[in-house]
Amino acid sequence: MKPIPIYQVDAFSKKVFSGNPAAVCILDNWLSDRLLQDIASENNLSETAFINMNTQPLGIRWFTPECEMGLCGHATLASARVLFDEYLDKDQKEIIFSAQRGLLKTIKKEEQIFLDFPADIPIEQEINDIVRESIGANIRFLFKGRDDYLAILDDENSVRNISVNMRKVSELNSRGLIISAQGEVYDFVSRCFYPKSKIDEDPVTGSAHTLLIPYWAHNLKKNKLKAYQCSERGGALNCELRGARVLIGGYTARYLDGSIHLNSKD
Repeated sequence: MKPIPIYQVDAFSKKVFSGNPAAVCILDNWLSDRLLQDIASENNLSETAFINMNTQPLGIRWFTPECEMGLCGHATLASARVLFDEYLDKDQKEIIFSAQRGLLKTIKKEEQIFLDFPADIPIEQEINDIVRESIGANIRFLFKGRDDYLAILDDENSVRNISVNMRKVSELNSRGLIISAQGEVYDFVSRCFYPKSKIDEDPVTGSAHTLLIPYWAHNLKKNKLKAYQCSERGGALNCELRGARVLIGGYTARYLDGSIHLNSKD
């Protein structure tokens, strides 16, 4: 088997060692699900994106060290950066991906790349005991989207300083838990927790903003928003609600290029 090109990119950051790192693997054809999972587990990053260059539109799949994901924003942003830099015509500004949830678009605007994803719909929930015990702070409102719970807290300080009980988060009937509040400098801030996928806290989560953007656009009565995910690494996102779609934009920083070497028995 010929070597597989692999790249690592820090998404939603202008510089390395911040934002959310993702691996990007360029394939001629899909490998077996088991091999894709093994590669992602070996990479041991929150997400590895695999791109099938021989499908139109380009096929994209995302794996954590534990499982395949239905949608991933930061690894799509990372993939677009690699493709724009290394594989596409220099004047090309858009990429269409084919994913589990349909077609996804990425758009290059000067130094930023924007994800064009379907908007999620926040549905208000009763605040249950598991969420209360997960957060241990005052919850103003609780919502649920397709993937995650979204808990709205009192203020930015509450989001930044909270201590989350990962064992309780793992008991939720969802991919994970987002906490958010109106920001002091940014329109809103958030943090995201996914212990079921072996990601206690995700540094910057593009897919979570498919739920966050509709909520905050409605409550702040503005469609263009600036967001910050205040994890330890942190990352800034430029967001826009466009009807049933959201734009999630950010910078990227390339960290490494290399090759994966597999023998025929792998």
